[in-house]
Amino acid sequence: MFIVIIAHHSTLLTGEYNPRTVEEVFRDFKGRRAGMIKALTTDVEEFYQQCDPEKENLCLYGFPNELWEVNLPAEEVPPELPEPALGINFARDGMQEKDWLSLVAVHSDAWLLAVAFYFGARFGFDKADRKRLFNMINDLPTIFEVVTGAAKKQVKEKSSVSNHSSNKSKSNSKVRGSESAKYSKGGQPKDEEEGLDEVDEEEHGDTLCGACGENYASDEFWICCDICEKWFHGKCVKITPARAEHIKQYKCPSCSNKRARP
Repeated sequence: MFIVIIAHHSTLLTGEYNPRTVEEVFRDFKGRRAGMIKALTTDVEEFYQQCDPEKENLCLYGFPNELWEVNLPAEEVPPELPEPALGINFARDGMQEKDWLSLVAVHSDAWLLAVAFYFGARFGFDKADRKRLFNMINDLPTIFEVVTGAAKKQVKEKSSVSNHSSNKSKSNSKVRGSESAKYSKGGQPKDEEEGLDEVDEEEHGDTLCGACGENYASDEFWICCDICEKWFHGKCVKITPARAEHIKQYKCPSCSNKRARP
């Protein structure tokens, strides 16, 4: 029975496939990451119970199908994949729960990177591929940031900085995106417009829509509220580029519904 469990564990860990492209490795990374985040957040009570300090050395595994498992390390030497931190259960009762979970999160982040770049080395990723893979991974909050709440704090801070800096930009436009150049004042040469689009994407890439919470993208129409200074997808607040051209001062739905102070 014990042998069957180990074999099943090994199959889940490696899967029936081997990701060979940057996109496939990143998809594998995201699946494993999602599973481990579940273990440390929504499934934390079950995870805590499974990490009994009286048991042998245990590891937290994440799988490409977004599942997680607490199990003994693989018996193969060397293992088919890098192994996660060993013995996470031993420190459970010797620390405050939030500190213990944070420690497991840090080790989980390290393991995910090890697995991703193991695939990269195995399938011969060159410098450009490795850099692209890292950038794709780096765009996601770490498990540690999610577990400790730092990810939410960073999003709020970045959004605040983006909204503040956008009001000081040279264009000082209340709209941006694929249609903003068409309705901006004073027209720009094509080359300058393309350059401004690249700068706009880099500067505002972390801005979140005040309605749906999605990230800014230069190929979408956005509009900024002149009251709260938050940015919104035009489609989320039902404002078209043509309509925005005739708005002198835009108020988002939230600001419009606020009662004026007596």
